Amino acid sequence: MGLDGARSHDERTTATPRTPMPHPRPPARVPFDLAAWASAPRPEADPGVFRQDHRQLDPDRAEAAKVPTWPLLLRAGLNAVVGWLAFVYGTQLALRVIVLTVWVDHPSSTAVTVVGLSVNALVLAVVIKVFGRMGRWPEVWRRYALPLLSRTVTEEVPAAEEEQSEAARRRDPWAVLRQGGAGVAAGRLDGEAVGDVDYVRIRRAWESAQADPAFLPAFVEQVSLRGAAAFAHPSEARELPGRAERHDLLLGQVRLGTAQDVPKNPLTHRSAGFALDPVVLGTSLLAVGPAGTGKTARLARPVAEALCLQALAGTACAVVIGAADADLGPDAWYDVVIAPGDPASRYGLDLYGAAQDPDEAAARLAEALLPDELTARAETARTALQQMVAPFHAAFGRYPGVRELRALLAGEPESLEALVKGLRAAERLGSFERDLEHREHQRGRADDPGALLADRLALLDRPAFEGAFATDGTGRPPFAMRVLDHPLRVRVKLPERSHPEAARMLSRLLVGQFVQAAGSRGDRSLFAGLVVDDASAALDAGIVRGLQRLRGANAGVVLLLRTLVDLPEALRAPLFGAVGCRAAFPGIAPWDGKLFSEAWGTHLVRETAVTLAPDTSGGIVRRAGRLGRKALSGTTAQTESVTTREVERLRWSPSDLAHALPAGHAVVSLTAVSGEQVPPLLVDLRG
Repeated sequence: MGLDGARSHDERTTATPRTPMPHPRPPARVPFDLAAWASAPRPEADPGVFRQDHRQLDPDRAEAAKVPTWPLLLRAGLNAVVGWLAFVYGTQLALRVIVLTVWVDHPSSTAVTVVGLSVNALVLAVVIKVFGRMGRWPEVWRRYALPLLSRTVTEEVPAAEEEQSEAARRRDPWAVLRQGGAGVAAGRLDGEAVGDVDYVRIRRAWESAQADPAFLPAFVEQVSLRGAAAFAHPSEARELPGRAERHDLLLGQVRLGTAQDVPKNPLTHRSAGFALDPVVLGTSLLAVGPAGTGKTARLARPVAEALCLQALAGTACAVVIGAADADLGPDAWYDVVIAPGDPASRYGLDLYGAAQDPDEAAARLAEALLPDELTARAETARTALQQMVAPFHAAFGRYPGVRELRALLAGEPESLEALVKGLRAAERLGSFERDLEHREHQRGRADDPGALLADRLALLDRPAFEGAFATDGTGRPPFAMRVLDHPLRVRVKLPERSHPEAARMLSRLLVGQFVQAAGSRGDRSLFAGLVVDDASAALDAGIVRGLQRLRGANAGVVLLLRTLVDLPEALRAPLFGAVGCRAAFPGIAPWDGKLFSEAWGTHLVRETAVTLAPDTSGGIVRRAGRLGRKALSGTTAQTESVTTREVERLRWSPSDLAHALPAGHAVVSLTAVSGEQVPPLLVDLRG
């Protein structure tokens, strides 16, 4: 699918990219060095490691580095002295034994030299093997001698040789185009300022052109005509204003912080950059922490920024949901900004998600309308809504608006008569006659689900929402979730302050539509990412089940919660099982920490126990000495017994998660789409 396809989708269900609003000029950035960035080393690493310029850590060296400097040098020096003495006296002893046992009379000078050198070499090898291992001479060489030697050699290299080495390291970023027959295009790009977004976008277009040689002339023509702006996003944007995080778009990674050098973290991640990418976001992420702990600023906003950049590069689509005042990036980051309740909003929302099946659309809407305490009536409510939505769609070729649906569910005679006339005109009355009769029998009863749904729809039938959910073409252009196969950037601002219950319904509806649409996409080449700033009202049993299907659909969800208590108890454990990545922020409640602790399980640790007991050994003299010591110092002589064993301990206890996490940190566990897992990491998210 080409990027130009985003322009041709249905205008009725998808708003065209919005004109960016004025935004303060960001601070001046250092000129981007494309060659150095493209050729930077990116070694293979475990999930969660920021791979650009990452240095692999040798586990043996890491363990040895735990020894402090002075004890290490002192031990090495003592072993060197003892080793020298052992070499001197060992050589003399070996030669004396040889003379007394196998030495021949009147040996030649050559034989004497060969025997002497052989004995010296043999004794020296034994000394180095034994005392070098005890004194850790190889570690001293790696930690101190080798860096000093390397620094000395580097200082002796002429400046010209350094420049030649640097030039050789920075290979041509467009070499693959020249080798593939697009030298003209590469020459045009050489003379322009190309950013990382442009580079990834053009490389992706080149890979698509390579799939069919017939596309090669079109690729060269586009690049020759537009240069670095070739194959641009439909909005023509090539960068995000106010971009702040460190990204590696070649791998889709965004760097969030640094994994701390603590025993709880695996050796492979200690002091390494911590990053998220579609490989781990594809299993979805749940983050829990009180307000003010950095969930939005240090997790949701950077991930939203990364998804928007990837959308500009043509590798992802982004949907970001949160309150109107949530800091999830400026409006200029997004193509479509939906703000129900704001008269100035340019775009509306399709309550049915442009679903092709009326029963499917009605079922999702019914689940979103009902609050948590009424989920027991979800089945009857779903049926009642389907009995109205499907006939209306058959009669008029569109879905009912909020006011029309509310009138039908409430049983207003004028609305029902109009529906029957429409069905007769469409010659579909016979197909839905039984549904209409059933609704007529239900009307007026105490357990009528239609009355309940009509009352819930009244929360959306407010003057503030005028034109926000129109289905007849008279309101604002509605956005529908079925466009997740286009690189769109969508921001939904929920009216949590002015209409909190309506915001809860819309949140649940949007998340449900995303899960449904992402899992049923025909084209899954783009990663579909959803960020929900406050997911406490957005989750139900159907959505939790749907999260597991996203792993195979190249899609993922980032869910932020203040506390798990906001969710029904029956959803908490299934939610932990449905997501592959979990993050605990400082200050979570112990009962929240218990679920994290149970999910992360236990591991084996080496535990040392010291037992002290009164010393009763020895004869009369030692006992008398102990009595005198006790009389003078007031302490009793004791014996010390040390026991070391391996025991199972929780990786992170609920108490540690609730009380021991420093500010600006989080404990994060990751699971890749391939199934590779990373145990919980203590991460500093402040830089």
